[in-house]
Amino acid sequence: MNAARADRHGADAAAAAGAAGSWSATARFAIYYAPPRASGWWDAGCAWLGRDAERGATHEADAEFPSLSQALAELTQAPRRYGWHGTLVAPFRLADGVRPHDLVDAAQRWTQTKTGFALPVAVATLGDFVALRPADDDGDARMRELAADALRTFAGLRAKPPAADLERRLAAPLSERQRALLVEWGYPYVFDEFRFHMTLSNSLDLEQDRAAIVGWWQARMSQLGPLPVDGMAIFVEPAPGEPFVLWQRFAFGSTAEVNFA
Repeated sequence: MNAARADRHGADAAAAAGAAGSWSATARFAIYYAPPRASGWWDAGCAWLGRDAERGATHEADAEFPSLSQALAELTQAPRRYGWHGTLVAPFRLADGVRPHDLVDAAQRWTQTKTGFALPVAVATLGDFVALRPADDDGDARMRELAADALRTFAGLRAKPPAADLERRLAAPLSERQRALLVEWGYPYVFDEFRFHMTLSNSLDLEQDRAAIVGWWQARMSQLGPLPVDGMAIFVEPAPGEPFVLWQRFAFGSTAEVNFA
């Protein structure tokens, strides 16, 4: 670790220690991919959602759409609470006896074994919402493998979901495979059911809203280039219903494949 990174890590650790003291006993943690600040992707996503989960800043969304049925801020309310991210391990509470710094230690060890890569992406509709997705099968497979490895790595630190949460999810229309994964892993969309995505909208009833958002992003994809998958981040929901915050970032041990151009 170079001196600049060491100084930054020390400052981040000190800030994180102070932040952790204000979290409730029911705080949830998530292992997310977040674009690096050095890339245009972080600014683009935060500007779109109207919130920077790392700095805690909120602002009016920059984009304007005369054709939308509602203001953009209304159509991005759900993803704004979670912050600009792609899920690797869905939100969870810590298991009994596990402390936040145990999660940090595990994240540091895990990320040092990983190599960064550039991920071509495309904007697409998933059901009734809009999201960024890997542009090809190879990228989809790489992100699925990364998420599966993360889930196994952090499994021992995760508490089982509350019974009420499990019952609620089991009542949803799930396949038998998804139900089995939910019971075993606490979430139905893992391993072969995992689809990496970065959410850009709420669930939208109107096709015209989905089409307008897809078109806006398609016009800008070439300027942004591929996603630099160079690390992961721990996000925290300090108390139920509160906005998630980006708590700490962790760089992969090698990022030789990542092109920031």
